[in-house]
Amino acid sequence: MAQGRQSTLGKFLGKQQNGTKPKSQSTLSFNGKDSKKPKAEPVENDIDMRDEVPSNGHPTSDAESDHSASKKHSRSPVEEEEEDSDDQPVVKRKRVTAPREPAPKQATPKRSSVAKTSPKPSKKSPSPAVEEVSEEEEEALESEEEKPKTSKKQAASIQAIVKSAGKDPYPDWKAGDPVPYAALCTTFSLVELTTKRLQIIAYCSAFLQQVLRLTPNDLLPTVMLMLNKLAADYAGIELGIGESLIMKAIGESSGRSLAVIKEDHRKIGDLGLVAAKSRSKQGQMFKPKPLTVRGVHGGLLEIAKMEGHGSQDQKVKAINKLMASADVSSASKAVDISKDKGGPSEAKFLVRFLEGKLRLGLAEKTVIVGLAQAVVTHETAQKGNKLPSTEQLAKGESALKQVYSELPSYEVIIPAMLEHGISDLHESCKLQPGVPLKPMLAKPTKSITEVLDRFEGKNFTCEYKYDGERAQIHYVAPEAESSYPTAENTLVKNSKAFKGLASIFSRNSEDLSKKYPDILEKLDTWIKPTTTSFVLDCETVAWDPQNKKVLPFQQLMTRKRKDVKTSEVTVKVCVFAFDMLFYNGEPLVKKSLRERRDLLHEAFQPIEGEFAFAQYDDTADIEEIQTLLDDSVKASCEGLMVKMLDTDESGYEPSKRSRNWLKVKKDYLSGIGDSLDLVVLGAYYGKGKRTSWYGAFLLAAYNPETQMFESVCNIGTGFSEQLLEELHEELSEIVIDKPTSDYSHSSVKNDQPDVWFQAKYVWEVKTADLTLSPRYRAAIEEMGLGKGVSLRFPRFIKKRDDKKPEQATSSDQIKEMYQAQEAVTKEQKTGVDDEFEY
Repeated sequence: MAQGRQSTLGKFLGKQQNGTKPKSQSTLSFNGKDSKKPKAEPVENDIDMRDEVPSNGHPTSDAESDHSASKKHSRSPVEEEEEDSDDQPVVKRKRVTAPREPAPKQATPKRSSVAKTSPKPSKKSPSPAVEEVSEEEEEALESEEEKPKTSKKQAASIQAIVKSAGKDPYPDWKAGDPVPYAALCTTFSLVELTTKRLQIIAYCSAFLQQVLRLTPNDLLPTVMLMLNKLAADYAGIELGIGESLIMKAIGESSGRSLAVIKEDHRKIGDLGLVAAKSRSKQGQMFKPKPLTVRGVHGGLLEIAKMEGHGSQDQKVKAINKLMASADVSSASKAVDISKDKGGPSEAKFLVRFLEGKLRLGLAEKTVIVGLAQAVVTHETAQKGNKLPSTEQLAKGESALKQVYSELPSYEVIIPAMLEHGISDLHESCKLQPGVPLKPMLAKPTKSITEVLDRFEGKNFTCEYKYDGERAQIHYVAPEAESSYPTAENTLVKNSKAFKGLASIFSRNSEDLSKKYPDILEKLDTWIKPTTTSFVLDCETVAWDPQNKKVLPFQQLMTRKRKDVKTSEVTVKVCVFAFDMLFYNGEPLVKKSLRERRDLLHEAFQPIEGEFAFAQYDDTADIEEIQTLLDDSVKASCEGLMVKMLDTDESGYEPSKRSRNWLKVKKDYLSGIGDSLDLVVLGAYYGKGKRTSWYGAFLLAAYNPETQMFESVCNIGTGFSEQLLEELHEELSEIVIDKPTSDYSHSSVKNDQPDVWFQAKYVWEVKTADLTLSPRYRAAIEEMGLGKGVSLRFPRFIKKRDDKKPEQATSSDQIKEMYQAQEAVTKEQKTGVDDEFEY
């Protein structure tokens, strides 16, 4: 008997014509009707790690070696399945593709070129197919540094997962109807139950294909909710909802007392699960309309914009309104929070969105890949072809990544992609003033000779590395405003201070215009008349006007961050420009650094103490470079930035830490070669002179792939008594009862800090070197043996108020530093010249 067809999403949700369901596949339904939930993979919170307690009964110093034995880090079956030693042969695994079942054909309303009527479904689809995907192919997609283009093997792997012969609309969601929020939550739930990146991409791609076929106008809010965002970063829209407000809303919307909600939170530790539990116990007289993706996005956006007197009560009422419509189906009321991490509960994901953490391990890179795969597959279907080629998939993914790196605004990209398609996306979406892009970053290095080895035979330049705040200045002259409609909505207009439109953005795309009004007011003095538009990459540095010299970074951080009045400015700043990304209507990122630098000098004129070009020298002589490094230190700079000057390698690479830029700081010439920016998770009470304050702190790196904060060291040096007093007062305001589910640290009793904090503050830290320890969790999966990378002799340098926790040093970077350190040690012992990246 011929097997019936099934929708794309049905494949991943395990629906089958014959009533059976394949093993390891979920049977969750988007409409929340009675269906069995998938058997969850054993879920491990890294806090569960079992390490042996040190004999002294107290956390040992990070300067000491780890003497205690530790049990191997427990792993889920999925993780065990994917781990193979380097000397093992490639392991082939079979992936079963479920057959498809028939569904009534429905016409899709007319849409844009990427979203027209669905093609006629084929009459037959193959029986369950077995596809082999090697560990080698899957691991190729796991690395943090992704190649600009997907390899054929990688594309084939993803294509094998997302391909579908059926084009029938999902039966719970009719063509032209709003995307149900329940459908998105089902996808979230599936993502939450796996750690395999390819499988996560498959779930995202399948769901987004369905959105494109049925409700393409909802693609933008769908993608934004998948990214846990309401708007682009530069819009500055944040929910700002505290735990107490969320608990109040959960209580009021479910009819449970605040005391009960707080007790549940104490026991469960996840407000999302508390909300799911509360909703499942609530009866309703009238069934409200189910939530939609667009409705949820719009409702949350309204909440974020509420401010002023009485706004807190307004926010609670608005949250109650959303919660009242969450999980209205009968199946959702049988939520078992102990299984499947709470399942596809709408209340759970609503609350997590309000908290700002979906806790899915759904990284933005993964969503971008899934979106590109979905659009390419959909466009191919519109042309009458069954499946895109691997080349088409790779080209589409590369195009979307490149465009987003230069124009990080889904509000601009997605409408353009729906109208013009993905292949020519770069023609309609180009870098422009008003949309800040993530800056290019440098790789650290430990010696000048390593720099010379990297740039051997190439032209390069050495610039002073100024100790300030990275900034991006956007400007449009009055006569050019009509050419940049986006800039009119995002840039500042102040005719009394300067002509045209302008704004200053941080490396996080945060608007700093209110922090630096004195810079904007002086724009007209250093912009030449021939300059009509630009995007400038620069450093804002504290400046001493009397002695005409640079001041330390700490001085800059004493400035107010918002609503600064020029008349009240006590710390003067000078802008040191080193690159230009856009000039007079033309993006410059593809041009060489030499060309960009020449245009930079053409566009501006230096004004002492206000605007200057970064000091540089194009020498390749090692003695001259050493002299330049010494001079930079004398000029109160951090060291040197060494950059490729010519050829395609000298182009600007947005949002990438590139080997074409290397940094050599004054304190890099010993140690690991770089300072680290780490997040404060907890503290230990002090002893002796420090009894009144916290004496040591638990720090963590951030893993963007899993969205976890992974512990890396305890730190107790580098603090003055005055600083410890300030930190105690500051950190005491963000104390929490227990670590949240995105904290990964040893579970050994004596390793636990005395107090836990919200992940809010970032500190810069130096260390003598790196080692492996069973107590810490940074890159523990990659390193194996149940040990993570940790810091030896860490020392506090300064607070990094300009960085968000998610912008801390990543676990992958720490792993690279450790491996580089090991390679150096090996080279010194064996004399082998290993080539490795920093």
